[in-house]
Amino acid sequence: MMKNLLVCLVLSAGSVSAATKAEIVAATLISEAGGEKDPRAMAAIKEVIVTRSKKRKIGLDKVCLQNLQFSCWNGISEDAGVNKAKKHPKWKQAIQIAESEAQTNYTFGADHYHTLKVSPSWAKKLKSTVTIQNHIFYR
Repeated sequence: MMKNLLVCLVLSAGSVSAATKAEIVAATLISEAGGEKDPRAMAAIKEVIVTRSKKRKIGLDKVCLQNLQFSCWNGISEDAGVNKAKKHPKWKQAIQIAESEAQTNYTFGADHYHTLKVSPSWAKKLKSTVTIQNHIFYR
């Protein structure tokens, strides 16, 4: 009985996730650019994740889950985010991009981006590298 109680406490605390690192990255790609028609869109988001990972010396999944970095993870568990993304029609493409070792350079080294709908103050301090459909990329 004590063992079952401990398992329940750990699960309810949210410290155990069944989501893999690649699934977390793929869910981020879906949430950030899954609706884009441009075939470069999700790969471009992965480029930003990879660039940040190198600069910050942390894993790709950790970059995705950092506080206030990707709004799709604000207030949602890893499993919930992944489960939602798995229902998206581009899930297979997103997981392939997330798992791929191939490197693209659509963003020319960008480590920031935002949608055309917003105009964050930090954007004025960075150099725009490219616009891919509804996202402007910066470094």
